[in-house]
Amino acid sequence: MKKVSLTGDRPSGPLHIGHLFGSLLSRKETEIENESYVMVADVQALTDHFDQPEKIRENIYEITADNLAVGLNPEKTTFFIQSKIPQIAELTVFFSNLVTVNTLKRNPTVKTEIAEKKDLFGQEGESLTYGFLGYPVSQAADITIVRAEVVPVGSDQLPMIEQTREIVEKFHRTYPIKGNTFPLPIAKLSDAPKIIGLDGSAKMSKSLNNAIYLKDTPEKTAEKIKTAKTDSGSSIKELTDPNPSPSIYNLVRIYALIHNQKIIDAYKELDGMKYSPFKEKLAKDLNNYLSPIRERREELKPDYIKEVLDAGSKKVLKKAEETMALVKKAMRIDY
Repeated sequence: MKKVSLTGDRPSGPLHIGHLFGSLLSRKETEIENESYVMVADVQALTDHFDQPEKIRENIYEITADNLAVGLNPEKTTFFIQSKIPQIAELTVFFSNLVTVNTLKRNPTVKTEIAEKKDLFGQEGESLTYGFLGYPVSQAADITIVRAEVVPVGSDQLPMIEQTREIVEKFHRTYPIKGNTFPLPIAKLSDAPKIIGLDGSAKMSKSLNNAIYLKDTPEKTAEKIKTAKTDSGSSIKELTDPNPSPSIYNLVRIYALIHNQKIIDAYKELDGMKYSPFKEKLAKDLNNYLSPIRERREELKPDYIKEVLDAGSKKVLKKAEETMALVKKAMRIDY
């Protein structure tokens, strides 16, 4: 039998090539192997964009279009909007009794993201909101509401999956029933390499504006690569340094990914090429690679995207009702 798989995207901006190579392409395999769900996590996005609801609303359609343009099939992958499933919020409340505030504060992913959001939460997180601190609990509810068994994530999200597992185990200890209410979810790590920002930042990020988006025009893509950070050198040299310059390494890695090469082979092919012509070649090749995705994206109509999301949300709503019936029976509140 197929396992239930759930992953999601925060609609805080359109998706970029880091998402493409890190998760979107692997989702095509997931939808063949598993009963696959992709959640548009608008409630989670509001935890740090609560004052920008229009931005969230717009990007719900943008990121769904990105997923569909890559080739995901809505007949095989169920797309749904988090806020259209009220049972997630209800389950979040029940789960919130099973995890301490100190545990949430110690969560490595939460700590990192608080530090990255000094402009929103202050230097020491003194303006940290209840919603943001508690979003790992909400994420546990996202996963368990469809009774997911597999959760594809990046390595930075492993603490979140561990938090979910702890909550599930605590629920089962507190409200034991034969066979358990939820499966214990496992993380599925992508083997795709992480793409850092074009400015040399640790990651390509929507919020840092250092990314190449799937929706970018060829001209915009070329301009971004032209101005991307390199290093003090002038040409690419074969990969012999165990700690190569991260910025030029990142650009060569993008080149290797679009040509389905090992990075060491890409370095050999490009050995001696000056940075300027390399960037021109990379821009041309990346635009060729993204061209079919962009063409499909242009063909997608808002009405069709809404249809996909409405149908998926309706399907998940039914499953969520089934899950909450099991939860309330286990908790002895099925009055």
